[in-house]
Amino acid sequence: MHGKIALEEHFAPPDTFEVKFRWVSTRLPAWPELERRQVNFFDQALRDMDKTGVEITITSLGAPAIQALLDPREAAEAARKTNDFLKAKIDEHPGRFAGFAALPMQDPEAAAKELTRCVKDLGFVGALVNGFTQLQEPDSALYYDLPRYLPFWEAVERLDVPFYLHPRNPMANQMRIYEGHPWLLGSAWAFGVETATHSLRLMASGLFDKCPRLKIVLGHLGEGLPSSIWRVDHRIKLGGERTHAKRPLADYFRSNFHVTTSGNFHDTTLTAALAELGADRIMYSVDYPFEYFEEAAEWFDHVNISDADRQRIGRLNALSLFKLNP
Repeated sequence: MHGKIALEEHFAPPDTFEVKFRWVSTRLPAWPELERRQVNFFDQALRDMDKTGVEITITSLGAPAIQALLDPREAAEAARKTNDFLKAKIDEHPGRFAGFAALPMQDPEAAAKELTRCVKDLGFVGALVNGFTQLQEPDSALYYDLPRYLPFWEAVERLDVPFYLHPRNPMANQMRIYEGHPWLLGSAWAFGVETATHSLRLMASGLFDKCPRLKIVLGHLGEGLPSSIWRVDHRIKLGGERTHAKRPLADYFRSNFHVTTSGNFHDTTLTAALAELGADRIMYSVDYPFEYFEEAAEWFDHVNISDADRQRIGRLNALSLFKLNP
């Protein structure tokens, strides 16, 4: 399929960039190559896009990056410089790249201000935030259902742009279940569990009752939620628990969330997402450089779905959600 749009594809600033970010995958033997592909993202990705029928890629900073900076001022400055760098790269390739804002969630007011600048001045189409944020202490973790973030979410709703919640590993002091099994960390398992739980916190907090027009995007075909959301609601109800939300969590999943195919090129998982969410809430993505444009396109272009759904998932949904004008 030609004209696809991909939107979980990660760049890294050049080595000369002043802020030295933490990256989640440095423990991998393949990290030097992954880092090279992130730093050289725009040239390398453009070649791969042309080979695999991708017209536009919405790019974002890899994980955890801004979210792992402990000082709010440093985070705000790093986010601004990163977003300016991304804007300059987008301008070098008109019509081929769009941008997700990196945000200093250490300070919700600063995050709202930077997102507003990115949308109104730089033309970015939303934000991608790499999971929870650390603040001051290395073992801290701020999740975005906390009351301090409500003004930020109100700003996101006013701007009418999507917010992509991207994974990161849990804090080191919460990793005992992975001891002796490092292969379960990162994108193999821990990423999905962390991000799905964060998403459930957002749903259960009542956030979407206060901000009903919020649009949250999850990668990897929904981090397992299409297959598990019914049981979450079922067991909450049978246990007699009451969340802070007015409706079952699955209602918010179906009305406020969108998912992408990033890094999850599996027919059965796509079928589950289609059954729970419908084709209008699924979008194509790769998860470059950790996955490859060629493998993603080979799967998606031939997976057994209707041509109408392929067009919706591959292109039309992203055009509509992000208000793209190719």
